[in-house]
Amino acid sequence: MPAREFLSEDDEKLIVDAIERAEKNTTGEIRVHIEFKCKKDPLERAKELFHDLEMNQTETRNGVILYIATDDKKVAIFGDEGISKKVDDHFWQDEIDNLISEFKKGNFEAGIERVVGDIGEKLKIYFPSDGSDPDELGNEITFKDNREIQNDD
Repeated sequence: MPAREFLSEDDEKLIVDAIERAEKNTTGEIRVHIEFKCKKDPLERAKELFHDLEMNQTETRNGVILYIATDDKKVAIFGDEGISKKVDDHFWQDEIDNLISEFKKGNFEAGIERVVGDIGEKLKIYFPSDGSDPDELGNEITFKDNREIQNDD
């Protein structure tokens, strides 16, 4: 399934709204990226995209990317050094497990929204906002329809 067809326009709006809610009380930044294929380890791809999307440029290094490869059925979550120092690897794995569980039921939007909310709660604990911080990164979902053979090396 092409990345852009993974979610309906309504689902996409619900997820963007979830990102905005999750970021409301934190200085943290969350991004969802969806593409068709992943020719490498999904965590490595998430790290690449994290840097390509300049998520490593946040002031307190507390950005998080949720990566989904629709055709290859791969997912990963990567958090910058600020948040990764605060949470253990079990948190990230639990969120991946939650996402996969919802995806197996066909609940794509609900699964993404749940994980975004959970990440937002963690960010709020460790990086609370006084309400004056700017939204450093866009909240839109990023897509790549890489149907052709992709060279991710």
